[in-house]
Amino acid sequence: MSELWTNPDVRHDFVLLFDVTDGNPNGDPDAGNLPRVDPETMQGMVTDVCLKRKVRDYVAETRKDQEPYKIYVQHKGLLPRERAEAYTHFGFTDLGSKQPANEVAQVRDWMCANFFDVRSFGAVMGMTQYNCGQVRGPLQLTFARSVDPIVPMDVSIVRVAIESEKELTDSDEEGATHGTMGRKAILPYGLYRGYGFYNPALAKKTGFTEDDLALFWEALQRMWDLDHSAARGLMACRGLIVFSHNSALGNAPAHKLFERVQVSRREGVSVPRKFDDYEVTVDKEGLPEGVTVTILV
Repeated sequence: MSELWTNPDVRHDFVLLFDVTDGNPNGDPDAGNLPRVDPETMQGMVTDVCLKRKVRDYVAETRKDQEPYKIYVQHKGLLPRERAEAYTHFGFTDLGSKQPANEVAQVRDWMCANFFDVRSFGAVMGMTQYNCGQVRGPLQLTFARSVDPIVPMDVSIVRVAIESEKELTDSDEEGATHGTMGRKAILPYGLYRGYGFYNPALAKKTGFTEDDLALFWEALQRMWDLDHSAARGLMACRGLIVFSHNSALGNAPAHKLFERVQVSRREGVSVPRKFDDYEVTVDKEGLPEGVTVTILV
């Protein structure tokens, strides 16, 4: 293999930077769908589940749900139906919790071999119906936090097209129909920073390959373009910095490597409103022996 960052047999730790302009990167259902925030620091937050959803959607769209890149956790997907495929493949009868351990192992391995997200992120599939066991995936992501505090906004919107005859009778004296009021949650701007980890020992257990790793790096960079919507605003990948170790166990603590990536506001910027208001630096000097850094974005 020519470059360390493409090697699935060694450890990788990475930093992901992305931003949002006039949109909602991850709404909180417990707060009226406002952008998620840490109430003590007012930093914005995006969950790991949200980021994995984007990766899944990118793989599903670009690989057209073909084996071995099928997606287990789909939008409005029926999980037992996906697991039932494994039982049909082997001709097993579903015995629920009494399923023999050797059969559970076989269907678990089949799920890993055919579903990208299972062999990447893992999955809890030891259900009472079509028990496929449990998989711990080699790729893990953290919550992402905004570099600076954010100010979520709840903007009023109006639907001017009418839905009923009653709305016609509610016109004002000049005959204007005001439609229905609504709300839209956004933040003007936020630059987010998240972390990820790749464990080659777990990759061997799930069958995760070099092609899978290349697809994952590709998804992190390009998945934002498939997720555009009025609610999301403008989102983009602004940085993907990969620290690769020349061993499976790693050559340095991940948190020490992450400290080499610094994001700071440029001098004179009090309220950031674009990515150019920040400066990103990566300290490449004096890296621990056996560690290389690759700036993909």
